[in-house]
Amino acid sequence: MTAADTPRPHIVIVTRWQERYAEYDRYLDHGDHTVTYVATETALPAISSAAADVVTVTRTDDLDEVRAAVHLLAARHGRPDRIVALKEDDLLVGAALRVEWDCPGDRPEDLLRFRDKHLMVEAVAAAGVPAPASAAVTGATEVAAFAAAHGWPVVLKPRIGSSSAGVRLVGGPEELDASSWGEPMLVQEFLPDAIYHVDGIFDGTELMCWRASRYVNTCLGFREGTFLGSVEEDDPAVLAPIGEHARAALAALTDRPTPFHLEVFVEAGSGRCRFLEVGARIGGAEIPFIWRELHGYDLMEAAFRLQLGLPVRPVGPAPAEHIGGWLLIPAPEARPCRITEVTPTTGWELGPYAEVLLKPGEVLPAADAYYEHVGGRFRFRASDSATVEHALTTTAAAFRVSAEPVVLSPAH
Repeated sequence: MTAADTPRPHIVIVTRWQERYAEYDRYLDHGDHTVTYVATETALPAISSAAADVVTVTRTDDLDEVRAAVHLLAARHGRPDRIVALKEDDLLVGAALRVEWDCPGDRPEDLLRFRDKHLMVEAVAAAGVPAPASAAVTGATEVAAFAAAHGWPVVLKPRIGSSSAGVRLVGGPEELDASSWGEPMLVQEFLPDAIYHVDGIFDGTELMCWRASRYVNTCLGFREGTFLGSVEEDDPAVLAPIGEHARAALAALTDRPTPFHLEVFVEAGSGRCRFLEVGARIGGAEIPFIWRELHGYDLMEAAFRLQLGLPVRPVGPAPAEHIGGWLLIPAPEARPCRITEVTPTTGWELGPYAEVLLKPGEVLPAADAYYEHVGGRFRFRASDSATVEHALTTTAAAFRVSAEPVVLSPAH
């Protein structure tokens, strides 16, 4: 058999991103491999023309729908050798399909503690990592009992979820529905401390590379209509305990190399860290772009290589040092909506170095990649955190976007 007769490895990629968060065609030679995609309609424009095949699905986190798509691709191109799914909501789907097709890579049991927040908090607490009090609950009575012990308000959230979907801050028993919930829930002690996100690659023992950023406002607040920002931290005294906390939390959950997006409460003054949650994936919003553009490292490529069983490329010399930050403006109307007016901001004295905006007349879709399809996305850089935060908040105050609802036909 000649090299030309050797079957090319069949790699199936599951994706819902329209934006190039992951540059799949750069990470993998689509000529040397049979690369097929299971994608939402929204993601189709981002798929390489060199793809061997694409099957469209409504949702990439619907196991039955994605399973049928992979069976179709296998019938056309042979059984998959690898299955890649990088989005947080798609991790368990990808893991389940690897079991079915006997592909190497993470199994559901490897990932469940990174998806189920109750199992996650139990594991880190058992390892001695500080975390707010929490409990699995099925109804209002259990939440009220928890609050009697730990005080109001409490945070109520789905055990498996993302982008703060379904998360509520409950101020008292009068805000609770007496019925039980339709999905497993977690109740957690409310902490007023600043929330940081920590992003990077864990090698199974240590943090191979990482950066910590402080949220400006909160992910829950973004769901409720306020802007969401993030500023990379430049104070070594703040960073040191965050790095130790992140390493300990990840070591409590896995001894395998993994990408991570961890969130942690940091108490002002003391620097005390308490665990919030962590995902075995790259952070969303503008995080992958800031790492590529400012820090010279592609976190998504590292996550992609890990799912292919390839070594992660080492961290090279950093380019000229910048502190990065990002800003998301919420959708101006319920999605889908048609943009009617927008104010570009690049070129402002305190403006971002990059922005992603829709033009008037374009439609903001009701797509599942929640932090991608928003009213405006902005990236900032400066020599220190304070300057980045000032630019971010100035842009948030001055930026304007408006839209009108889109009436969908019954077919949608």
